[in-house]
Amino acid sequence: MTTTATETTATATLAGGCFWCIESAFNQVLGIKLATSGYAGGHIDSPSYEAVCKGDTGHAEVVQLTYYPDQISYREILEIFFALHDPTQLNRQGNDVGTQYRSAVFYHDEEQKAAAEAIIQEMTDDKVWPDPIVTEVVPLSNYSAAEDYHQSYFKNNPQNQYCAMVVAPKLAKFKKTFAERLR
Repeated sequence: MTTTATETTATATLAGGCFWCIESAFNQVLGIKLATSGYAGGHIDSPSYEAVCKGDTGHAEVVQLTYYPDQISYREILEIFFALHDPTQLNRQGNDVGTQYRSAVFYHDEEQKAAAEAIIQEMTDDKVWPDPIVTEVVPLSNYSAAEDYHQSYFKNNPQNQYCAMVVAPKLAKFKKTFAERLR
């Protein structure tokens, strides 16, 4: 956690398919200071989007959240995360296919690891999903922010075909489901 004279923040890093949707959703949530698109979990430092898209760097597209734990808990962040994507799809989300689109919780400490494992176990026990959850729970490694043009991509490019066809409908559902948690 980072502490300043006026605020305490914490960090969470999550992968749930294309980062444009996850980042756009979390940037609207109360208690989230900033959601940043990036890459994590690969075997090279500071990869480019093109290299990650080829699928041979080992990175996942992620969103790194800076949040206020006195306003939103890590558990609540995970609940939103698991509602934003299908954690049963291995190395894909819909038509986005490849290891860069895998579902993963990149934990920053043992407390986050335990929370992620607990919520996955609860969803499994409650049979929330008809298929097994394949979300990885792994320590954060090789994180880097994505290029500037990926930040706030949906907000800046709503006319993009992918944004109009994939991101916009997901965000509409998200806003309806989590209306009380939005800014």
